[in-house]
Amino acid sequence: MRTLYFDCFSGISGDMVIGALIDAGADPVQMEEELKKLNIDEEYNLSWGKVVKNGITSTKFDVILTSKSEQTHEHSHSHGNEHSHGHEQSHGHSHSHGQEHSHEHEHNRGHEHNHSHEHEHNHSHVPHNHHGSRTYKQIVEAINEANFNESVTNMSLAIFKKIGEAEGHIHGLPLDKVHFHEVGAVDSIIDIIGAAILIDQLGIESVQSSAIPTGSGHIHIDHGIYPVPAPATLEILKGVPIASIDIRSELATPTGAAIAAVLAGNFGSLPPMTVESIGYGAGTKTFENHPNVLRIIIGEIQ
Repeated sequence: MRTLYFDCFSGISGDMVIGALIDAGADPVQMEEELKKLNIDEEYNLSWGKVVKNGITSTKFDVILTSKSEQTHEHSHSHGNEHSHGHEQSHGHSHSHGQEHSHEHEHNRGHEHNHSHEHEHNHSHVPHNHHGSRTYKQIVEAINEANFNESVTNMSLAIFKKIGEAEGHIHGLPLDKVHFHEVGAVDSIIDIIGAAILIDQLGIESVQSSAIPTGSGHIHIDHGIYPVPAPATLEILKGVPIASIDIRSELATPTGAAIAAVLAGNFGSLPPMTVESIGYGAGTKTFENHPNVLRIIIGEIQ
């Protein structure tokens, strides 16, 4: 059975998942074409390329919002000041996961991929409300109307439902009333559906994961200063083993936590397998003595 293992020794976020999948051999161009079915490609550009994190070459994936997109953020985005001393250059509204103190040279050899603004009439469209928020119902309708294959549709819907239920529980709202001010942001929609597209593309039959380190400390979000893990992240990780790690930063985002919680059928150490490919997905933050990457291992389990 073709199995994917999330080795979350530095946590997990949506962009790290996609970066790792690309690094392991998935085709980002095919993903980019599939995502156009949502008919929101005028709101973003995609960028991916190689960076080095504490000696580990990995793939950094970014969703760069255009002027046509409102700035809405996942909990993990733009907390604190970003201090980058690398050679990465981005344009538009890029998002940082936590406070970045990067003192290494990250050579991004990727390219931004501009999108055509011509849309076929059978494409769905993800509407947004005032301030760019999108409701759970709007996102579900857009996914169902996009004509993704059954596997991609089911994975995407399950991940969004997991996050929606957690947000609703925290804020005291029924699922249909949840407004995705954070996860409804364009970049999180791309992270979730893009991950589903790439996992399906790689022919993955089962998913397993290590325990999830969440980090510690505090983060600044729309509602104020919250503890790490953020309430929604902790709610998503109910029933999932959480690992302890001595890093004061948010390591697991709601999107990353939901991808693991929904897709992984088992949590534990690396299972016996014949390894076929390995991928490293870079996070935005850089730590002095810790490579901030997500490792995925793909192989056959008998």
